[in-house]
Amino acid sequence: QERLVESGGGLVQAGGSLRLSCVASVHAFSLYGIGWFRQAPGKEREFVAALTARANTQVYADSVKGRFTASRDNAKNTAYLQMNELKPEDTAAYYCAAGAVTTSTLRSYRYYQHWGRGTQVTVSS
Repeated sequence: QERLVESGGGLVQAGGSLRLSCVASVHAFSLYGIGWFRQAPGKEREFVAALTARANTQVYADSVKGRFTASRDNAKNTAYLQMNELKPEDTAAYYCAAGAVTTSTLRSYRYYQHWGRGTQVTVSS
């Protein structure tokens, strides 16, 4: 069964850091783009970051640019989201996704075929 499993979430004070991991049991993981999305209670799912299959293109939401870094290790079928300088407004459930995306569709959740169940990130002020 193909699936993604996120980990690394937790409670952190503002200004702190967390590193999310996403382990994929997905056939041909190295051929998929990886996206990170988040959803806070009462809000719509929001794009956070994404990178192409070879990680040669990375895109970030303006709200996290300069603070978050997405990466991947295809040999380990794992993607990462390093989050620094966390703010209370970063509080949300974070999801990783894998899909046959292109540089023009990286930001849209509609183009991702595989999703994890999410990991909660809570940033206290």
